[in-house]
Amino acid sequence: MFRRVTYALLATALVAGCAGPTKLAEKSQQKLSSGDIWRAWQLATRALDREPMNPKAKEAAAAAGRVIADDWQRKIHALAPIDSVQAAEQVLEFTQFRVNAINYTSIEVSPAWALEERTLRLAAARDHYLQASQAKTAHRPKAAYAHFSEIGRFVANYKDATQQAERAYQQALTQVAVLPFTSSTDPSFGREVSDRWRDALSKELAPPQAQFTRIMGGDAITSRMSVAQLGRLTREDAVKLGRKSGAERVVWGSLGSVRSETQLQYFRDVVARKVVQKDETGKEVVRWVDVPIEVVARVRDVSVDVDVEVIATVDGTSLSHEHAPRSSRARVVWTSFVPDGDVANYALVSEATRSQYPDRAKEVETRWKNVCGETTTLQQVLTARRETRGDQGYDRGTLGRFAAGTAFVFLQELPPAQDLALAALSNGWQPLRKELARLDGMDDVDLGVALGDD
Repeated sequence: MFRRVTYALLATALVAGCAGPTKLAEKSQQKLSSGDIWRAWQLATRALDREPMNPKAKEAAAAAGRVIADDWQRKIHALAPIDSVQAAEQVLEFTQFRVNAINYTSIEVSPAWALEERTLRLAAARDHYLQASQAKTAHRPKAAYAHFSEIGRFVANYKDATQQAERAYQQALTQVAVLPFTSSTDPSFGREVSDRWRDALSKELAPPQAQFTRIMGGDAITSRMSVAQLGRLTREDAVKLGRKSGAERVVWGSLGSVRSETQLQYFRDVVARKVVQKDETGKEVVRWVDVPIEVVARVRDVSVDVDVEVIATVDGTSLSHEHAPRSSRARVVWTSFVPDGDVANYALVSEATRSQYPDRAKEVETRWKNVCGETTTLQQVLTARRETRGDQGYDRGTLGRFAAGTAFVFLQELPPAQDLALAALSNGWQPLRKELARLDGMDDVDLGVALGDD
């Protein structure tokens, strides 16, 4: 039954889509008679899009437009005594509808209605101006800016709303300083992580992603720090430094010790090599040859605890606090097996084995992924083996591949644990970005921050 109804609706839609302008106009009149005014308007305007001068379509659009206008005015009349601001919002929507309808028909309103619309607009403007003034007095510049900015939607050049909005915006701007992180192992490691986070946050929270939040440059902070503070910054010092630097909020963090675990894994089995030969008739014959192979993988897992807090510099109030581990994995793969011919002719299992023994094929592929990684293929390993000349030492320039989650790097050695920790932390700023974005539109007093001297 459901399918029959669905097919019927689709058929109706297709018929309506393929119908000519006159037919669409007739359907519009039918919908209008049944009370489906918006569907009537849609059909009439579709007809005029196809044939702008079609008389029946113009008549249908005018009729639907008049009924929509009357219905909208009744709704606004009913809403005005209950919520004048929402009534004004409806006035804006109704006005926009009339503007858009000019392409199809003219929707006239009476002088009395035009006066009522202006009255509602003025009422909404006054309401927002009052709320903006109250927010300003209550030390809520972000809320004040929002209300001052809304006024222009209802009434252009209302009092001094534009100037007040600009002043409120300047007061609402929130400078955020990302301070060098404290590291339990190496002070330079904490500074490198915080520098990366600061650079990323500066891009991610630039307008329009963030309306009020501005990430300060590193020099504005480090130029005021002593050598001792660069190595270990206390919470109290963080607040003082932020305040002296002109920051309303600081990001203060610490990194725990780097935990590392290294494993050695092996894949020992036979892989299949496709060999194509010609028989005595000259016809190509495909056969699969089993070739022994051993692949060695070294896997290093690292994790480091991160503690990050967003603090208001006015009084040291904690606005956000996160304590969580970050982890990363590096996998290096090596094999002594040198492929013969095209590496594309090699497969973990032959087509015949996959067809006759699917469980065997699945077991081999699972073991391969466990050793070499989810995304590493046999062809990648063989290609890398063929292209590798001599020992391939670790180059820190490849760290970005680990940070991006690349599972396969053909090297003779693993990256140091601290480098892998850096890779794990490189994208660790993302939860902080969410928190700063959440705080972006919130005034300090609404977050429990004490008022300043002013």
